[in-house]
Amino acid sequence: MKSHHDAPHRPMFATALVIAIGLMATGCADRIPTGWVADQMKPIGYSDLDGRGGAFKMAIKQVNGRWYLYMGHLWHRGWSIVDVTDPASPKVAKFVPGPENTWTIQMELHDNLMLTSIGSFSKAWGSDPDKPSEEGVLLWDISDPVNPKQLSHWKTGGAAGTHRNGYPGGRYAYLSAAVPGFQSNILVILDVSDPKNPKEAGRWWLPGQKEGETATGPVAGVHGPPIIEGNLAYVGYGGSVVILDISNVAAPKLVGRLDMSPPFKGGFTGAHDVLRIPGKPLLFTHSEGGGSDAVGGPTTCAGPLNSAAMVDIKDPAKPRLMSLFPEPVPPKGLPYTSFCDKGGRFGPHNTNLEYHLPDVQKQGDLIYLTYFNAGLRIFDIKDPRQPKEVGWFIPPTPPERVGPIPATTVVTQVEDVLVDTRGNIYITDKQWGLFVLRYTGEAASTPTSTR
Repeated sequence: MKSHHDAPHRPMFATALVIAIGLMATGCADRIPTGWVADQMKPIGYSDLDGRGGAFKMAIKQVNGRWYLYMGHLWHRGWSIVDVTDPASPKVAKFVPGPENTWTIQMELHDNLMLTSIGSFSKAWGSDPDKPSEEGVLLWDISDPVNPKQLSHWKTGGAAGTHRNGYPGGRYAYLSAAVPGFQSNILVILDVSDPKNPKEAGRWWLPGQKEGETATGPVAGVHGPPIIEGNLAYVGYGGSVVILDISNVAAPKLVGRLDMSPPFKGGFTGAHDVLRIPGKPLLFTHSEGGGSDAVGGPTTCAGPLNSAAMVDIKDPAKPRLMSLFPEPVPPKGLPYTSFCDKGGRFGPHNTNLEYHLPDVQKQGDLIYLTYFNAGLRIFDIKDPRQPKEVGWFIPPTPPERVGPIPATTVVTQVEDVLVDTRGNIYITDKQWGLFVLRYTGEAASTPTSTR
């Protein structure tokens, strides 16, 4: 079979644009779906995850020369472990069932400890309101990488449980937790030094989140995960970028706050997360695109403008908006000139946040950002005042529905991205399995794996 590079199809939109006509990896690899479009990127592998499309958050771990990708799921209750030692032939090594009627979309790990978030979710996303669900966070021993053993179950007391938790290793995990008596999620610091008996060590919330408090600014919950650097925690908190002093985890203190909303999108995902740029006084932050997911929901792009921005933190007490990222534009020749008109959600969602892991590419001048119906976008921030798009990949239109969202038009909805130290880029999608990509642009990173 001819490879992508042998195919007699040259760009139909622009010289830098490539359109897939299909690619079969060697062995028993799943065929890469046809119809993708890209600029400065190409797919090298694909897995339908044994029929469990709609994977979500990811982390990766290398053990004795084998590479294991861990991921949560939107439409299936549990977590998959995928062997990506050969990135052109990813294979499911294990599916770990989760509690029924419970969201199992999030997971996080470091060393031999994995944390999986669990909680209730809405009927529009597939929940049965007449059945019970679990909540909180499950702690697992993954010293045997394909046979996790549950160590404990810590509960928040709130049905929504926890969301995007952070665990950079060591004694503490940092949870986005739905705690009774508070509006939306708050930051809970969990002592996991004895993972069989985790205990709350501290908590922090925006003034006005606690029942009976007076707000001093916009109020919404923490999405997470917090990024920890020394005694500071950098957090996307509602529509704000928040910097906390956690030298005393029992009583975190506010250092600085930048409200992104208004004018940009606010609420729980207004500042969806933050990405610390190592060695530079910079943060990257972005909102989560919304709209057109469920029947009766808002039209795509109908609400406040989404944000993707660089933040100057030379003075952590006074974080400053530095620049905004350009909005992705569809290639020429399509029946729409804005992704707002494509259907499904459009806007940023996730970036390569797991760089605390030794097998994840360390943050440099490239920002990898998923954009729902606009696929994966790559931006160069060498000049943080003028970020520029340098590559993108959009999966093909799904041939059939996998999950109930988006409820109207079935379009690709790229969710999460992770980049390993070999330069492999992994993306998940609401309606597809796992794509493995390579970036081919001039700023492509050199693989950094030395383990």
